Amino acid sequence: MDSRSRLKTALEHRNSGTFPIDFGATPVTGIHVLIVEKLRQHFGLEHKPIKVIEPYQMLGEIEEDLMEQMGVDVVGISPSKNMFGHVQGGWKSFRTYWGQEILVPGEFMTSIDENGDLLMYPSGDTSCAPSAKMPKSGYFFDAIIRQKPIDDALLDPEDNLEEFQLFDKEDFLYWKESADIAARSGKGVVANFGGTAIGDIALVPAMNLRDPGGIRDIADWYMSTVMRPDFLHEVFEKQTDIALKNLEMAYAAVGNKIDVVFICGTDFGTQDSTFCDPETYKELYAPYYRKVNDWIHQNTSWKTFKHSCGAVESFMQLFIDSGFDIINPVQINASGMDPVLLKEKYGDNLVFWGGGADTQKILPFANPGDVKEHVRRECEILSKDGGFVFNTVHNIQANVPVENILAMIDVLAENRK
Repeated sequence: MDSRSRLKTALEHRNSGTFPIDFGATPVTGIHVLIVEKLRQHFGLEHKPIKVIEPYQMLGEIEEDLMEQMGVDVVGISPSKNMFGHVQGGWKSFRTYWGQEILVPGEFMTSIDENGDLLMYPSGDTSCAPSAKMPKSGYFFDAIIRQKPIDDALLDPEDNLEEFQLFDKEDFLYWKESADIAARSGKGVVANFGGTAIGDIALVPAMNLRDPGGIRDIADWYMSTVMRPDFLHEVFEKQTDIALKNLEMAYAAVGNKIDVVFICGTDFGTQDSTFCDPETYKELYAPYYRKVNDWIHQNTSWKTFKHSCGAVESFMQLFIDSGFDIINPVQINASGMDPVLLKEKYGDNLVFWGGGADTQKILPFANPGDVKEHVRRECEILSKDGGFVFNTVHNIQANVPVENILAMIDVLAENRK
């Protein structure tokens, strides 16, 4: 069975005796650039600077030679610009705080503040205020809130729509070429077209905009779900209209060369509970998710991918009712997220993309033997009767011992055999 067939079998909830593996196909299933370099060194692959394909989280590119070593079955295609509005090209060398020589986009422009922290500029424009900061002891960026004082009488939904633009001919050609290249890999393909992430907190600060208007403070955004629901409905309605037009153009460009479309990374869970109650989800979010998912299912063969961290067992049926096919990252260490329970209650209707290794406690802190035992157990539970794509619980971070990642890879190789 080739990689794409392996993915399709899992997406159809059929048991093939194995399961597909994803490392790096999406911005929530990747590996920190430092770990990518260490894995390349371990496997004796060509030594060269690693490209940072997602600089907000500092995720490294996993090239074909490393994919082969790790048994990867899925590749991703993403927008031509990253989270900071940089065109993903014109690669140049950059030395990190931890001493690694990496490659970053040509528009990756930074400065150092008085504390020695690294400041990032939207679209590479150093004439405006920085939009993110990496602490000198850190390994990734945090958003800088640049919200202006809010006057409810003057709030305009258009201010929170500036980052959502209609595709043009150049976008059409970009997506067509990207899908053609990905399809030739023989692997399953996940597309992240952007613009469908209703209320994603990672995007609310608009780190790609030089001077964002509207509600851009995360706390104010969460409060607006209660204080300004009519405003958010207007934003979501107009965003959805743009998204549907873009999806129509995207489908004309890529057809069914892709298998999965990344819809959103809007988190609804904390470690112990949810950010809102089910009624708020059903009234404020579900109608727009349903519009997007319905269009995709009526016009394409794509499966839809929903990311939400945290304790979201109580939202699983709501995700299903909203038309999502896939849930990620399956945070098995959060309250109520017992993988046995999740599989029994929702496994017939949701593909679990992730949950194969706990990245909070096990992968960074256990010993390799315990990692192997843990990964075997999670894979056995979640892969039963199909409907499982292996990934860890969110991205693999910079402080994870490489020997633990290799232990995880060994278990995956055992499964493949």
